[in-house]
Order: sequence, then structure tokens, then C-alpha cells
Amino acid sequence: MTAPTTATDVNQPSLEHAPPTGRRMSWPVLLLVIAGALALTSIVRLITGADGITNVSQMSTALQLAVPIGLAGLGGLWAERAGVVNIGLEGMLILGTWFGAWAGFQWGPWTGVLVGVIGGCLGGLLHAIVTVTFNVNHIVSGVAINILALGATRYLAPLAFEGHQGGSAKQSPAVESLGHFTVPGLSDWLTDLNAKGWFFVSDIAGLLGGLVTNVSWLTLIAVALVPGTWWILWRTSFGLRLRSCGENPVAAESLGVNVYKYKYLAVIISGGLAGLGGVFLSIVANPFYLEGQTSGRGYIGLAAMIFGNWMPGGLAIGAGLFGYTDSLNLRGGSTNVHALLLLGALLLVIGAIWLAVRKKYVQAVITLVVGALVFAWYAGTNEVPSQVVAATPYVVTLVVLALSAQRLRMPKADGMPYRKGQGK
Repeated sequence: MTAPTTATDVNQPSLEHAPPTGRRMSWPVLLLVIAGALALTSIVRLITGADGITNVSQMSTALQLAVPIGLAGLGGLWAERAGVVNIGLEGMLILGTWFGAWAGFQWGPWTGVLVGVIGGCLGGLLHAIVTVTFNVNHIVSGVAINILALGATRYLAPLAFEGHQGGSAKQSPAVESLGHFTVPGLSDWLTDLNAKGWFFVSDIAGLLGGLVTNVSWLTLIAVALVPGTWWILWRTSFGLRLRSCGENPVAAESLGVNVYKYKYLAVIISGGLAGLGGVFLSIVANPFYLEGQTSGRGYIGLAAMIFGNWMPGGLAIGAGLFGYTDSLNLRGGSTNVHALLLLGALLLVIGAIWLAVRKKYVQAVITLVVGALVFAWYAGTNEVPSQVVAATPYVVTLVVLALSAQRLRMPKADGMPYRKGQGK
């Protein structure tokens, strides 16, 4: 149902449309780029014989590892679209892991999901009080929440878990599984097709097979939250008002928007989404809470959000990329990462050609030299050290952010202090 047109609605589009720093990639072009990257990956697979880089189990693992990163990134998206920088996502993930496991082993996994989300919301509420009401620097508040969450869970874990079977000062008892599902027939067909090793077709089968094989119900909810977030923020009057608070809160206030209310709601929802990501880690990925199990995923989620240019679709692609590189640690890491060196070299060469076409010759030469060095590394070795495999997700995070930095456009008032009535 379309909302009735009012003076506020007529004027609000001016808050929505700010000139971006670069052209937004259309969906057909984006799909073409993804298809091209998959075709290039298929070529690398055929050359190197590293079939594991696109098999069903690899993609299934990548999806599982991408979910908490994507949920943390969605949390950051909600907060920053309202103008609040949320560096505290890591702490809210930690709260989600602890509260989810604590409630889950006592009252069941779905209760754990609910309580874990509430735990993340509490972290978001604290961040909102400190930044919105008291105007404390957003970065300082976020870092403080990360430290506070870590200290609080370390204090609470021995009190809650010691004395229970399987529990200790750093680990909770086991939590009952939420359950998984596999699409019958389709999963087997895609797995068989992937095993044939055909160019491109088998790689697509591996990608799709990972989406329908051994999938948690919480994964399904997380995936649905991506288009759900897009619809709410870009197709409803609520979302328009919330985003106006991140673009120009003074103008939003002049049009009758309660800026404080929308900022509070956005940051609390942000914490809840991050808390859900923590629940996924302590109930789905591992059926127990374990100290340190977030492993910086809140920060990587923030990087995925930036890579996605503060848009849900781009964020999902970024989370998938980081989840995929993280999955290399678990399945044939050394062999697969060595094969991906060739893929990286080819991508750098293509990037150099693209830069040369755009007459950016210095950047093109530098990119080409780096590509040549990566290829030399690939050609001169048969495997990579385990330390390189472990560092791959973080290296990819830095490289992706560096390459995408020039096309980014954050909300105009993101991180800026705001006081009610300051425009008068």
C-alpha cells in the first residue's frame, strides 16, 4: 500500500538522493562481472587441478562462514545509514555468542536465538545512549563496547558454565542443534554435476549445491534478511526517514522526523543483527560458546559493509567473498590458496589492462608488476605456508578495501555529532 502524499514526503527525496562519487553498477553488469569471475575461477581450476576451490562442500562451508560476517555487516549498515558508526559490532557479536549459548543449553536453541539477539540489542542500546544522547565519539564508544563485552563475558562464563557437564571457565555446555535441511533430489543432482569437472557448468553447480545442501534454518533467516533490509530501508517511508538521519539530520528534523528515535532504533536493530551473528557462531557453527570464537568477524563484517558501498547486495557479495577465503583454512587450504595465487595474478593483469584503457598508466604499471610477482610466486612453488593460509581472509579484506576505496560513498552525516534543534 502506498503511503499518502504529504508535504514531508514531497520534500524527503532531496534527502535521499545525494550525488555519489561514481556510477552505481547496474544488476546486469554486476551479474556479468560475477559470471566472468566464476569463469576465470573455472579456468584456474582446470589448469591447476584444484577441484576443491568450487566443490559443493567448499561452497557449503563458505556459506556457513559468511553468515556471521554478513549479519555483522547488516548491523553496521543499519547503524551507519542512520548516521552512527558502529565499531562495536565485534562486542555485540561476543554478547550474542555468550547469551545465545547460555540460554540455549538451558532452555533450547530457539530460546538461545532470541536471548542472543536481545544480548546484541543491549550492546546496541548502550552504544546509542553513549553516542546519540551524550554525543561521545562513535569510534571511542565502539572500542569501549568491544572491550566491555569481552570483559563481561570472561567474568560471567565461569559463573554460568562451571559445574555443568562440558562447561568450563571458557566454554559452555553443548547446545542442542537447530537442525539442517537439504533440498532432496536437487542437492544430489548438483553434487553429481559438480563432480564431473566440466568448465563453468560444474562450478555453477558447486556454488548452487552449497546453497541447498546441509543448510541451517538460521542461515535461511540470515539470507532472507538481506533483501528484507533492502526493502525496508529503500522501499518504505520508515526507511526513507531513517536514511535521512544519516544524510542530513538537520533537514530531517525540519521535516518533522524524530532524529533521536530513528537513530536509537537503527543502532538497537544493528546490535540485534550482530547478536544474531554471534548466536550463529555459538549454536550453528559450533554448538557451544567458546571464548574468542568471534575471531574478529565483527571487523570483517564492517569491511564487507564498506566494500558493498553501504548497500545490502554489495555487502552480501563481500561477506560471501570473505567467507569463502575463510573456508580455505578448513578444506584443503594450502592447495587451494596456491591455486588462487594464479587467479589473483590473472585478476591483477586484467586490472592493469583496465587501468591502461582508462589512461592511468602509473597505476597500470604498478598493478602489472604486482601481478607478475604473484605469478612468479605461483610458478616457483608447489604450496604456500600454513601461515599464509591463515592470513588469507585478512589479506583479502585489506586488498578489497584498497581496490574499492575510490568508488565508495558513505552517508554524508555518518559519525557526525547531532544535537536536537541545532539547525535553528
